[in-house]
Amino acid sequence: MTTAYVNCAAGVAGDMLLGALVDAGADREAVAEALGGLGVGGYALSFERVQRAGIAATWANVVTEQHGSHPHRPVRAVLELLTAAELDDAVRSSAARVFIALAEAEGAVHGIDPADVELHEVGAVDAIVDVVGVAAALQSLGIGRIVASPIAVGHGSVSAAHGLLPNPPPAVARLLASRQVPVVGVETGMELSTPTGVAVLVALAERFGAVPSMSVQAVGYGAGSADTAGRPNVVQVLVGTETESATAPRPGRSAVELAANVDDVTGEVLAHTIAALVGAGAHDAWATPIVMKKGRPAHTVHALADPADLDRLAAVLIAETGSLGLRASVVERWPQRRAEVTVDVDGHAVRVKLADGRAKPEHDDAAAAASALGRPLRDVLREAETRALGE
Repeated sequence: MTTAYVNCAAGVAGDMLLGALVDAGADREAVAEALGGLGVGGYALSFERVQRAGIAATWANVVTEQHGSHPHRPVRAVLELLTAAELDDAVRSSAARVFIALAEAEGAVHGIDPADVELHEVGAVDAIVDVVGVAAALQSLGIGRIVASPIAVGHGSVSAAHGLLPNPPPAVARLLASRQVPVVGVETGMELSTPTGVAVLVALAERFGAVPSMSVQAVGYGAGSADTAGRPNVVQVLVGTETESATAPRPGRSAVELAANVDDVTGEVLAHTIAALVGAGAHDAWATPIVMKKGRPAHTVHALADPADLDRLAAVLIAETGSLGLRASVVERWPQRRAEVTVDVDGHAVRVKLADGRAKPEHDDAAAAASALGRPLRDVLREAETRALGE
């Protein structure tokens, strides 16, 4: 398991994260290829070596043709852009999670449905480049787990599209609250942490706190645009392999289990609902048979979700099942550390999840390979497992 620890002692922004990951060794060509798959023009991205209060760092400088103008983009348009783009599924999924988190925060701030949110600065081309670039850089480094420090914030007020706003800005504050992220106050009126940077960590980091026990293999520094005196304006990233056992006790992570009892849907609808919940971001979804009043056979449909995703997944569950109500309970989950590799089975790529000596091939990949090769599925699964464990 390759882990990235993100030190946000000076704040965090999308360009700082991208610069830090590239500084730590992420493949610039892989980042450029992912951005090329967006089909978006009107920008130039360069990685420049700079100094920030005496520390050498990489600045991911995105220059757009809008000359300071930040067009409004509905979040649905950004998600449609990601869906249509030629991106690896993992990169697409990570970027989409970030923009969904942004939309939910902006929706809560303005009192509107997240689907109706129009993103301002964070919806501009430079922010889309930052988010997709970070997702591609994480994949390039093979990062399987992200841990982040408490996030630094300033005070006073900052200027934004809506005028003067409190510092930290309302969207940032809402994002921090959605995951109960620890913060550190800094005596400055600067906007140290931007919605884009905070959204990346809220959407993708497993936890916030101290550095995990790890063998550090690479260090990267990503520069902010300002060079402040006496305080390096950088994000530090440590990349390495965790040294504690994968089975050692560690803090659980809170999740919400949604459930709805239904007795008037078909098996096909149940299957579609489970797929829709997973597609909407549920950690897992399943159905269990039950007996309701008057002896009626029925099912309970469950979804395991992050608290930040609760409203969206509840809406999916109600819409797909037609249930008149649902219930929720807070649970603790201990996801096992895992990584994903891709193996070649007679010329066909099969993704395989690895966890503590166990390999689990992606069923759809293996089924497609078996069909194309005219081989039994069980043979393809066995070969993919053997290859993955041997790498």
